[in-house]
Amino acid sequence: MARRPEREQKNEERDSEFVDRLVAINRVAKVVKGGKNFGFAALVVVGDEKGRAGFGKGKAREVPEAIRKATEEAKRRLQRIPLREGRTLHHNAAGRWGAGKVIVRSAPPGTGLIAGGPMRAVFEVLGIKDVVSKSLGSSNPYNMVRATFDALGEQISPRQVANKRNLKVADVLVRRKDGASGVEGSEG
Repeated sequence: MARRPEREQKNEERDSEFVDRLVAINRVAKVVKGGKNFGFAALVVVGDEKGRAGFGKGKAREVPEAIRKATEEAKRRLQRIPLREGRTLHHNAAGRWGAGKVIVRSAPPGTGLIAGGPMRAVFEVLGIKDVVSKSLGSSNPYNMVRATFDALGEQISPRQVANKRNLKVADVLVRRKDGASGVEGSEG
């Protein structure tokens, strides 16, 4: 049995830690003299279920090739999103991309994923267990995914706030009425 180069083995190990979800696939046609040339566009989100996620789009003449290209792009564009207790968001946020608008809200344990379509795929690959979200405006999956990443990009952890203000994390955190810890000044 031939051994594979170390580089290929490392790439396979890295790829195995990621989960990918196909969000949308679109067939497009180019009309030419002899008929129609069909192509496919795929939108894929990839994540490690531990707070890193990215999205990518790929175009090709065949569906598997479009999905492969989209997955590769998504892996190159991974973003780290700070999660509270590894299961929900730190605070509420709104995102927008084009005519697509989304609202994402943190939720108590046991709420589950309340999200539709493309937003659900993003939250699943991120590893978020409890969130409430609403999409407004455009239902175009490309715009919804980008708007969701826009909203998630606004997430700031208490540690980041403390570093920015030159304080300790304990000074930033305060007790809320319901017993959960929150960030100073944010009420929800």
